[in-house]
Amino acid sequence: MTKQKDLQKPFVGTLMAKNRISYIMIAPYFLLFTLFTILPVIASMFISLTYFNMLEAPQWIGWSNYLKLLLEDDIFVLALKNTLIFAVITGPISYILCLLFAWIINEFKGKLRAFLTLIFYAPSISGQAYLIWNIILTGDRYGYLNGFLLQYDFIQEPILWMRTAQYIMPVLIVVQLWLSLGTGFLAFIAGLQTIDKSLYEAAAIDGIKNRWQELWFVTLPAMRPQLMFGAVMQITGAFAVADISLQLAGNPSVGYAGATIVTHLSDYGGVRFEMGYASAIATVLFIMMVGTNRLVQRFLRRVGE
Repeated sequence: MTKQKDLQKPFVGTLMAKNRISYIMIAPYFLLFTLFTILPVIASMFISLTYFNMLEAPQWIGWSNYLKLLLEDDIFVLALKNTLIFAVITGPISYILCLLFAWIINEFKGKLRAFLTLIFYAPSISGQAYLIWNIILTGDRYGYLNGFLLQYDFIQEPILWMRTAQYIMPVLIVVQLWLSLGTGFLAFIAGLQTIDKSLYEAAAIDGIKNRWQELWFVTLPAMRPQLMFGAVMQITGAFAVADISLQLAGNPSVGYAGATIVTHLSDYGGVRFEMGYASAIATVLFIMMVGTNRLVQRFLRRVGE
């Protein structure tokens, strides 16, 4: 066993020396990733076990923040429920929409494909998206949605869309789906354009009979890295939703109908400055994201089998 380890050491050292230029090139990114991602996550987990108000030194309180979070904080339980509903609905649907629209747009060529990509991608980067939806959802008869429904007698009086608890979550889900064609959508288009066309010819010889079989057995397996990346982006976006709720429903929203884990986190971290409690919320969210990503990636590895 000792001899085997001794034989491996020179090989590993030789391999690192051979690729030293690559290690040097990734060193700045690795350093920045460590400083601004890994260390803050570790620090947040430590702070979650303390009482820290940013004015005094952190005081160790162990699991008290987590016990309060899970057993005493009714708003967090409601925010957790809202976040799970939001993620379960918008995550898979937006992921499928990104893939479907990317697949359709990829059938076009040249400038037309670039134009369609821009049209579908634009809402996700538009700084005026919430302004547009605020105009649409205005609670008087001058709001576009109320005006349309009143004109065709679907309703008899204007509806206060973002001031009525039962409408808040459905509206937020619709807006999120409208904004969902973002980075993952671009990754899918890029992945579709890099697939070797000879794979389709080989698949036709092997008995692929229609476009759906071609999609499942050729296209999706060939773009598995992009599928993984898109899944991470969609899961992160679904669980970390906050801006939509803050901009449209306010914080707190009516009956906390639009409360999510991140809005709850921003309340304790950005308003109350209870950083220990906020870090506990962030840690729970981090664990949920990592667990969901692992499950989705395990499923995606089976695509095409």
